[in-house]
Amino acid sequence: MTKIITQQAGRNRRLRSAIAVGLALTVASVTACGQGPAASEQVNASDDGPAFPFLDAGDGVAIRDGDDWSLPADAGVAANSGFFSEEASPSDHVYTRSVDVSWGQIQPEPGALDRESSGTAQDMSFEPLDEQLEGPDTFWMRVFASGEEWAPQWVVDDCGVSTYGPDYDGQRHLPIWNECVWGHLMDTYQTLFIDSGLADDERLTFVYVPGAFTWAEFDYEMITAAVDAGDLDLETYLSWYGHAWTDLADMFGDNANKLVFTGEDYPWGPFGTDDDLLAKQAVDAGLGIRTGITELSNFHLSEAPAYGSHILPNGHMSLDDTLPVHDGSRIVATENECYNECGYETDDPYYAVRQSNLKALQLQTNWIYVVPEPSYFAEYPKLWDWVRLSMGHTAQNSPDAWAALRDAEDTYWAGDETGPFNGEWQTRPWVRNLERWLVQVDKPGSVAHRSDADVHTEVFEPDNGTAHEGLVTDAANGDTGFVFELDARFAAASSESSSPVVKVTYLDSGSGAFTVDVGDWSSPDIERTGDGQWKTATIALPDDAFSDDDTTFRVSLGDGADDLTVRFVRVVKA
Repeated sequence: MTKIITQQAGRNRRLRSAIAVGLALTVASVTACGQGPAASEQVNASDDGPAFPFLDAGDGVAIRDGDDWSLPADAGVAANSGFFSEEASPSDHVYTRSVDVSWGQIQPEPGALDRESSGTAQDMSFEPLDEQLEGPDTFWMRVFASGEEWAPQWVVDDCGVSTYGPDYDGQRHLPIWNECVWGHLMDTYQTLFIDSGLADDERLTFVYVPGAFTWAEFDYEMITAAVDAGDLDLETYLSWYGHAWTDLADMFGDNANKLVFTGEDYPWGPFGTDDDLLAKQAVDAGLGIRTGITELSNFHLSEAPAYGSHILPNGHMSLDDTLPVHDGSRIVATENECYNECGYETDDPYYAVRQSNLKALQLQTNWIYVVPEPSYFAEYPKLWDWVRLSMGHTAQNSPDAWAALRDAEDTYWAGDETGPFNGEWQTRPWVRNLERWLVQVDKPGSVAHRSDADVHTEVFEPDNGTAHEGLVTDAANGDTGFVFELDARFAAASSESSSPVVKVTYLDSGSGAFTVDVGDWSSPDIERTGDGQWKTATIALPDDAFSDDDTTFRVSLGDGADDLTVRFVRVVKA
């Protein structure tokens, strides 16, 4: 296939750790976009439960302005989930800090580790290893290995290798695929993590691997440089790749779930289709997976086999959460802090933060890298609190299920010749919705249509395409509502534990009412005022709303009502 070659490989995280180190981690209470907390509604932020009260259905229906991210008081943090950063910030629920070392810092000479020397990489300074490991708090790790200034000189001399580059930060890198270089690196990993017992340390949450290239993220820029220089071919690369991740998984044994591969499906590499699914190969070897670019929420990650996410013929995405990578023991991570940092800029940060987090949750990530200030924790605390309490949950134990209704352009797949679809993707390159255990289903009389009420174009950059937020009815042509199908596992858990509510975020334009209908039951009318504002209606459902045979419900226009635009629908175990 013909690749769409961009600078993506080099922009994943241009300044990530630089801004993380340079910015303060304290936040203040700020009201913006309806997300800031009033003093009367803020709950103790040190608690693991919701920091804000649940907005219930009142006497059956309650309507409030804006988005509604509230969760019931018994919603809790999922096991093996959380925010991570360079520094801990407990007041922001960021409990997991980084421990970073360079290869040359901890093994300047062959043999035993140097645990008392400081180091540098990517213009960051690292304290000695033992100093960084002090204290009871949890941490994640990076070994900056491949950079010419990170790696020990004795490795270069012993292996007789050249370096490649410069990368986008002006660095040159060792060929990590060289069997001699890789062997020495694995010896260092053995000494650092296994012989010292660090892999068994309960404080160690996860390790980014393999430690290459820029920012210790496995982009293909240097691999391409080696191919262009005539020093690397596909056979040699795949020979190394075929054992690299099993080397690590076998070494870590029962702790292999702490390993996080930092590459990606469909990389910007030199080998055409032969490198398309190599990230999945790493996951199949037992590793976790991480992406660094969900800020570009429409681009490239719709078809992501390593995460189990696939584009269906009708343009919806499905995600197979029965895959081992989602078994709850591994790390599925992303990084959401580059909104008005890292070379990005937006005048609508709330939209960008919201969409990147919806994308992260659609991929069913359980860990998210944040830096509270550039991640807009102070400005949008309700949104981030919802994310904290959502990630890592399963269909059976999640407090909610949801569908973000939209049509968005994934420009990575814009060429008809690209990808695995063979003409099967009927709406290409338009992707319908972001869905998590709740699917919007087109049926006769309930076909959803693209809305022009809230259109965003090229947020951050052209690759992010155009997104139409919200879908609309077409009553004149017989489409008078939206049908939703709830995951049977979520529905069963909901019926066992509580009475569900439905939250519908809609544009209050036009006139006329709508209802939520389940079987023969209909909610009270939800009247529109026509003031043009986005609002969320919360509707209490009957106790027996869903059965084993039917988990559907409908948002229906009333007789004579104008068309309705809906942007977000949530089912909450209330």
